[in-house]
Amino acid sequence: MKDLVATPILQNRLSFAPWADPRTRRLPGVIPVTYEDWLEVDDAYAAQMGLRDRLIGEARDLVLGLSDHGRPAAEELYDLVLPMLPALGFACSAETVTRPDGAVVALDRTDPLATLGRLLQCDLCLMEADEAAFGHAEHVLTGGVLCFPSGWTLREKFMRPMMRIHEPIEIYTDDLGKRVQRLLDGVREGRGLMRGTASRSAAHLHDPRSEYEFAHAPADAPYIRVERQCLFRLPRTNAVIFSIHTQVVRPESLSPDQAQALAEHPIRQAD
Repeated sequence: MKDLVATPILQNRLSFAPWADPRTRRLPGVIPVTYEDWLEVDDAYAAQMGLRDRLIGEARDLVLGLSDHGRPAAEELYDLVLPMLPALGFACSAETVTRPDGAVVALDRTDPLATLGRLLQCDLCLMEADEAAFGHAEHVLTGGVLCFPSGWTLREKFMRPMMRIHEPIEIYTDDLGKRVQRLLDGVREGRGLMRGTASRSAAHLHDPRSEYEFAHAPADAPYIRVERQCLFRLPRTNAVIFSIHTQVVRPESLSPDQAQALAEHPIRQAD
């Protein structure tokens, strides 16, 4: 896969800096978000979508997974997102969507996550709680399109419950895990939640690693990686959608306010 990710893909600006807002600076750092503020098309859209097209086309098993349990939720998500696209600069017909970068994507509801993955910059994960099906009350990752992971892989997390997904993360204690589970349980239809992560990074946008691999960024890591993470509940299937919009910038691309806030509230080195 190295030939697919050889050139860094960077934004010219950050649309969201979690360290600059006291509400999002500390864990879990969640704030309300609406459908109108959910999806973004930023200045790296064309480059990111070019990489997403190649990953989905050439490494589908690495970046996409969908269980039979998750299929109804994936189809519901597909039906939710398509009507939102025209407001973001997409031209939609009954059979195709023309993206803001001019690429034409065929619509295929039978392959919902792959289709959405070729339209949206954000990665999408389906989290579902079904005690009868899974034997426990935790949310399980039943489907996802994950082109831009930061040190994890969809394969290792697919069909895993929340605590197992986060097992290698030292700060993800049982107490924090219970808080996150309560957060997922508390997401209400039409009332989304948003949080952010930020780290110094030397890695490319597509950075899949096993949970047993650890790579610490050098002190002079050239990039700042921000993930804008949103949670929404689907009304019919009751699944929680976890979306991740990733932006990577050089420090000099920060606004003066963002740079000043970063000096006062340093972010961590990537793991």
